[in-house]
Amino acid sequence: MTSYSLKHAGRAAACACLASSLATLAAPASAALGDIVAVRTPTSVASAASGTNTTQTLLGGAVQVTQSVDAGGTRLREYTATASGKVFAYTWQGPSAPNLDTLLGRYADDYQRGTVALHVSGRDGLHAARVDTPSVIVESGGLMRSYVGRAWLPGALPAGMTEGDLR
Repeated sequence: MTSYSLKHAGRAAACACLASSLATLAAPASAALGDIVAVRTPTSVASAASGTNTTQTLLGGAVQVTQSVDAGGTRLREYTATASGKVFAYTWQGPSAPNLDTLLGRYADDYQRGTVALHVSGRDGLHAARVDTPSVIVESGGLMRSYVGRAWLPGALPAGMTEGDLR
């Protein structure tokens, strides 16, 4: 039987703490819909696998799109209005559905009420749904290990941007 000293236990605990801290740093940074975020400097080359976000601009710099990959391997795209810093949309595609409560933030309750209304009316689909409320629109669908969707604030789309631009 092998015995370990408190010194070994302390080292193991320190390593576990360090690993946890590094995992947190590698996690994609994101804000909820409607939150104000700092506008990021665009990067031309970055690796999602290394936990690095890639950022590009659209509409002549009026919109910034930051792409990241969450812990489940799903690619998230965060759309931010450059002038206000407000996150107005998210899109996702990947093997797992993102945590919509986290992405939707203060709009999560509106979304939940919308899903209940769809279910009660019998308009909820087996593999796809569109929840359309005055404050937030969420489209989601897919099959196992292949989820896609988007969520946006219809009143916050910058001039010149349509829901079709959210891919």
